[in-house]
Amino acid sequence: MSQIRNSKSEIRNHKTYAIIVAGGTGTRMQSAVPKQFLLLNGEPVLMHTIRAFASTANKPEIIVVMHPEFHEYWQQLCTEHQFTIPHQLISGGETRFHSVKNGLALTEDNSLIAVQDAVRPLTSPAIIDKAYEQAAMQGNAIVAVKSRDSIRRLRNGRSENLLRDEIWLVQTPQTFQSSLLKKAYEQPFHQGFTDDASVVEQSGVDILLIEGDHRNMKITFPEDIAIAELLLRQ
Repeated sequence: MSQIRNSKSEIRNHKTYAIIVAGGTGTRMQSAVPKQFLLLNGEPVLMHTIRAFASTANKPEIIVVMHPEFHEYWQQLCTEHQFTIPHQLISGGETRFHSVKNGLALTEDNSLIAVQDAVRPLTSPAIIDKAYEQAAMQGNAIVAVKSRDSIRRLRNGRSENLLRDEIWLVQTPQTFQSSLLKKAYEQPFHQGFTDDASVVEQSGVDILLIEGDHRNMKITFPEDIAIAELLLRQ
């Protein structure tokens, strides 16, 4: 119990933020509408994602990073759905790396920053709070789940078995003390940066995993909407 009290005390010493990256264009969804705007149980996916963070004990300041072409459309959706959860809308960059960097410019030092995919609408508020707690104590917290399937790697035309128990599938949020994240994003961009953990790891910081949830799915393909609606009903 003392560890829980300590972790919550650590969080009280930090302001919390959530940078929600909503830069998708809808290509893999075969849709003219980017996937973060598709309806999930009658409401755009992004609204579910924002609500998850607004429902946490930590109540972070929410920053939504979006291509400027869609700002007006998003504001229309908020009016249409009477969506009033406070958030700051800013423009994204050329890549996810640059979009997150734009969001970081609005955060204060000595804070905790969670970076979230806009299209993970089923993220549990409890997992979000758990990530803030670990990041407060240990510097970072990357939500991930163990693979349920056997894993093979194809290299030089030859497949080889990997140990399933050593494979973790990375999700979001990825949460960091602001000093670590901001320092990491001072690095120049390169193609190896697939997420925030890879950026921070490249700066010399060990990445720490916390157990996520297989229901914390990323909306990527058309059938994912139907699966997410089923999970929401449960």
